[in-house]
Amino acid sequence: MIELIARENHQKLYIQLYEIIKKKIENNEWAVGSQIPTELELCKIFNVSRATVRTAILELTRHGLLKRHQGKGTFICKRAASGGHLMITSFRETLFDDDVTFDTKVLARTVMIPTDGLDMEIEIPQDKRITYIKRLHSVNEEPVLLQESYIPHYICPLLLEEDLVNNSLLEIFEKNCGIKISKVKTYIEPASLKQDESALLKLSEGASAILLTQQFVSGDTQIMYTRSIKGTEKYKFSLDLERKTV
Repeated sequence: MIELIARENHQKLYIQLYEIIKKKIENNEWAVGSQIPTELELCKIFNVSRATVRTAILELTRHGLLKRHQGKGTFICKRAASGGHLMITSFRETLFDDDVTFDTKVLARTVMIPTDGLDMEIEIPQDKRITYIKRLHSVNEEPVLLQESYIPHYICPLLLEEDLVNNSLLEIFEKNCGIKISKVKTYIEPASLKQDESALLKLSEGASAILLTQQFVSGDTQIMYTRSIKGTEKYKFSLDLERKTV
């Protein structure tokens, strides 16, 4: 019997699909070592978009339940274990709906000394270095969101060597630095686009915008401060930070 996605459920589609596949592995309905259906087959089975399937598969792979073999497919590599927690906080989940596929362009990446009060925002001494990353996110080649991220350099010294186009920073922190985010403090406020922001977002200078600032914390340590800005008429924010048991 196939468990279907409940579209009337407030929970995001990819989280529902994640849970369905995880349950099949736990119940040994899909045995360890076996190959799961292809992305297109999963789309047809559960009547969801390919973006939803890919996000669910990515989460299952990231948590060691699935493994991709290039040219062969995706296979179950271990039985799901109960207990533990997962914080759903990657970029797609916090800013876009499930079916929106976006492209990312890295505009700047560097190590710098914090200025203009940034040392207060990321809670480090002013003479300590930070890693700065500036990215532009587009949908169908239309720029929709400009994001700047500030990370104390010691948190992940080799961060700038990572793939910042296809991977979320939170995934890099967890996978390569062993850092799990425990809390996210978010502020949303109206703003007006500055000249450089309007040029990148292809909107008029001074146009109305939404400013989202976030502080990401692991235990008692602040890991990252981000500043994201978008025009009010271009797609909607979907802020969905959710702790899941896995």
